[in-house]
Amino acid sequence: MTDRRPFPSRLERLPTVDSTQRVVREWLAAGQPEVCVCVADQQTAGRGRQGRGWIAPPGAALLLSCGFRPRGLAARHAWRLAATVSLAMLDAAEEAAGLREGTLWLKWPNDIVVDAPDGGLRKLAGVLGEAADTGRAVETVVIGIGINADWAKEAFPVELAGFMTSLRQVSGGRPVDRENLLEAFLDRLEPRYEALQAGHFDAGGWSTRQRTTGREVEILVGPEIVAGTAVGVDPERGALLVETSEGQRAIDSGDVIRCRVLGLMPAAPDLAPDLAAGS
Repeated sequence: MTDRRPFPSRLERLPTVDSTQRVVREWLAAGQPEVCVCVADQQTAGRGRQGRGWIAPPGAALLLSCGFRPRGLAARHAWRLAATVSLAMLDAAEEAAGLREGTLWLKWPNDIVVDAPDGGLRKLAGVLGEAADTGRAVETVVIGIGINADWAKEAFPVELAGFMTSLRQVSGGRPVDRENLLEAFLDRLEPRYEALQAGHFDAGGWSTRQRTTGREVEILVGPEIVAGTAVGVDPERGALLVETSEGQRAIDSGDVIRCRVLGLMPAAPDLAPDLAAGS
C-alpha cells in the first residue's frame, strides 16, 4: 500500500499575523512537507501584486497561504499553480455561497470576479504567487489568496465600494461561513493539485473562465501601456493575447503592473486592483 501523506500536511489558524506568506515561506525553509496552509483572521501587513497594501476587517475575508514543493514542474509553468489555486477557490466559493455554477469568473490572470448589474466587474478575490526555482524546475511555491467572504456591503471602504464585492453581497446578503469555504477549497485543491503533479493542467477550465477575453483592455507593462482587445490566453505561457493596432501581443503576467478592462468601470485607485490579493 502506498504511503499517503495527509492533505494538507499542516494547517494552522492564526487570529492575527503580519503575513501568511511569510509564515508559509518560513515553514518551507525549515523543511515542512507540502501542502502546508496558514489561515489568518486578520493580517497587519498583507500585500498584493507589486507590493500593494491590503487590509480587511477581522473575520470579513478568508486569508490564507499554501506552500508547495511540486515535483517536476517546469519553471516556465510555475504560473499554473496559482491558476490551479484560483480555480479551486472559484468552485469552492460558488458552493459555499450557494451560487449557481458559472456565477464567478476570472479576470486575467487569476483574480476572481463577478459581473455587476452596470455591466462592469467587481472583484472578490486575488492571488499572490511567489516561486523559487533552479532556473529549469520549480522548487517551492507559496500561493496567497484573499477572498472577501462574509463582508457586508455597508462596511466596504467608501473609496473602493465601486470596485469590490463579497460572497455575502453576491449571494443576496446571506452570511458565508469561512470554515465551510476553507473546507470546500481544500477539498477541491487536492485533486486539482494531484492532476497538476501528474502533468495535467485544466487549461480548458482556466481559459473558459476568463472574463477578460473579448474585452478592451489597457495593460501597464513597466513604463509601457498596451491597449487593445483581449482575444484569449496562452495555456503554455499563461500569457494574455492582446490584439493591438500593431498586431497581436502575448503579455506575460509576471511583467504586468496593472490590467484594466476598459468600458466596464472607471479607473480605480491604485489599491483597488489588489484589494483581495494580499496574504
